Amino acid sequence: MLKSSILIPSLTLLISIPIIFLLAPKILPTRQISISVSEELEDLSLFQKAISAETFSPKYPSRNKLKLGSTTVRPPKIAFLFLTNSDLKFSSLWEKFFNTTNGTHHSSHLYNIYIHADPFIKITPLSGVFKDRLIQAKRTQRSSPTLISAERRLLAHALLDDPSNYYFALISQHCIPLHSFNYFYNFLLDTQKLSRKMEFPSYVEILDESDSLLKRYNARGKGVMLPEVKFDEFKAGSQFFVLTRKHSLMVIKDRKLWRKFKKTCIDVQSCYPEEHYFPTLLSMEDPNGCTKYTLTSVDWTDMVDGHPHTYHQSEVSRQLIYDLRKSNSSYDYMFARKFSADCLNPLMEIADSVIFKD
Repeated sequence: MLKSSILIPSLTLLISIPIIFLLAPKILPTRQISISVSEELEDLSLFQKAISAETFSPKYPSRNKLKLGSTTVRPPKIAFLFLTNSDLKFSSLWEKFFNTTNGTHHSSHLYNIYIHADPFIKITPLSGVFKDRLIQAKRTQRSSPTLISAERRLLAHALLDDPSNYYFALISQHCIPLHSFNYFYNFLLDTQKLSRKMEFPSYVEILDESDSLLKRYNARGKGVMLPEVKFDEFKAGSQFFVLTRKHSLMVIKDRKLWRKFKKTCIDVQSCYPEEHYFPTLLSMEDPNGCTKYTLTSVDWTDMVDGHPHTYHQSEVSRQLIYDLRKSNSSYDYMFARKFSADCLNPLMEIADSVIFKD
């Protein structure tokens, strides 16, 4: 009798331990990674170098005076900033995207690539256009300001590396292109084919309303964002943007808002700093210089645990690409997410005939 009374609790304990380990990540809040003083100082040093070097960067003329292809003006470039914590699953598709021509210029003269890969994640060695494009990176974590740090780090490296980088497009490992490089480049910079009211705007989503906006504003504690950011100044938006050089500099020069956004969240479930920092900062600094729209298509209709809809192999088709291009603004989406790795083969099959045929 004594043996059985001891045996039952022991067996219960043995069975419970693996269940606890299995469920704990779903029940307990994730502990946020803190940004150390040394990491912060390293970033500030990088930002200061990029800001100082800007004195020597070429100043492009206004839209109505800039003529692409002119021998007197160095062609502006687009910096593609890949932010990843895994392999670049669609590198072969992006390779095809970059290996196109643009009039008299080969596309390789019109873009640069920078990759921030979480150093705590082992990734497959990169080749082709991605080879040797890794920047010095630090650990990143969802629902923490480390994602803002990584994006600012990418911007600073790109600003410092090439003064001809004029636009800066943030891409994730789950993103795919929806048009050819030619189409995207001409959309942003070819003044002969496109006319816009804005003088080279940034494409960053800026939303004033959201069901969870107040919760997200108070995620670090009630009143913590004051006085720097009042609630009516707090904006929401997509993490993925296409910024001009002017606005990229604004981002790395900022100290005031960063002091607030780098604070640890108390309510981790409502903490998405990277979706608020850039829209809030640019809305406060230069609202008329932004379109308030993103160029990256995302389907939030069946969101799961804060993640958007993930497209799988069976969903890839010509019609999907055509549908993903459609936006609620006057221009197409240029990129789309979120795609699973099994989509690569069907995407490659329609790359030439659909994706890159504009």
